[in-house]
Amino acid sequence: MTMFGFLGGTIMSVDSGYKVLPHPKPDKIYPRLSDAKWFLAVRWCDTLPTPAGIINNTGELAFLNQFVLTMGEKNFIPQQDRLNIFTRCMSLLPNETVNYELPNQNRILEIRGLEIDARYGKVALVRELSKESTTI
Repeated sequence: MTMFGFLGGTIMSVDSGYKVLPHPKPDKIYPRLSDAKWFLAVRWCDTLPTPAGIINNTGELAFLNQFVLTMGEKNFIPQQDRLNIFTRCMSLLPNETVNYELPNQNRILEIRGLEIDARYGKVALVRELSKESTTI
């Protein structure tokens, strides 16, 4: 059995796939490792107390949390900044982050590059930081 931590959760291999701990459905088994990683990436965004989302390689917000739904995805990350943000994640090592200040706004985003599925490459996990608590 293989077990490893991933974004605040644990992925465990089982005979028929991968289990994620903790999970609201304890018997849930994902057929592919990428499905288990995606679940934890979404949960990571969903549990943050600030706006957060996942940007894919085409600059789309593939997932956004409730805070982003409330404020609107264009207000969270304007379309013209999404590919720049995604590009910044490409050179990041695992668990490495970089900050991105949105032009003409008083907001800073933290970018984390993450490979969920080798077939599609990295995605950018993005969350808003408080400007007062961040040094650049």
